[in-house]
Amino acid sequence: MRTAFVFVLALTLVACGGQQQSGRAASTPPAPPGQPAQPAQPAQPAQPAPPAPAAKPRIVFLGDSLTAGLGLSPDQSFPSLIAKKLTDQGLDYEVVNAGVSGDTSAGGLRRLDWSLEGDVRVLIVALGGNDGLRGLPPKDLKDNLATIVKGAKAKGITVIVAGMEAPPNFGDDYTRAFRSVYTDVAKQYQVKLIPFLLEGVAGDPSLNQSDGIHPNVRGAQIVADHVWAELVKTLSP
Repeated sequence: MRTAFVFVLALTLVACGGQQQSGRAASTPPAPPGQPAQPAQPAQPAQPAPPAPAAKPRIVFLGDSLTAGLGLSPDQSFPSLIAKKLTDQGLDYEVVNAGVSGDTSAGGLRRLDWSLEGDVRVLIVALGGNDGLRGLPPKDLKDNLATIVKGAKAKGITVIVAGMEAPPNFGDDYTRAFRSVYTDVAKQYQVKLIPFLLEGVAGDPSLNQSDGIHPNVRGAQIVADHVWAELVKTLSP
């Protein structure tokens, strides 16, 4: 099934208030003859604004078009489906979909600081499909993923790495080296690993859009279930 997926990948993945009122007191009308003038009433002090609600802890998905949900409505992407699972389970987290169509691991690294703004508790890294499509060196992929993981861990963030597969047209050695990047990074930095993001979905026409690579609604649900099974282990109510 993975061979069918990566072949299709090689063919298709390339082409993601109103105006403020014056603070002056109203004019005091003149007193009737023979009566002392009334002092002007001071302006009422503005009421303090209520405190802003505390920001929710965040779960960030850093990825490409598969994460962004290309071809689906925003609420059908797998990060959005996971957000619904969180709500259903009474887990109060904000989900940030930092997926950008066409992005490589280098692009994800450039966006890392922005992606980790706020109270991020978990980072799911789902990058590499476009690296494989372009035949970029597996060493570069490994270096980029390692830098992402180290940057997140330095902030005390739990990291989950989701693996991808390379197309076969660069040869078996490249395919093996590419696949091993994910296991090596996960082992070296002691982070959780989902070996293949599209396990059970890739290569199945009934679970993919007409391009043969991006999951359809049902496929995205399977991906969400797959990722959720690993994610939920790291969360607490």
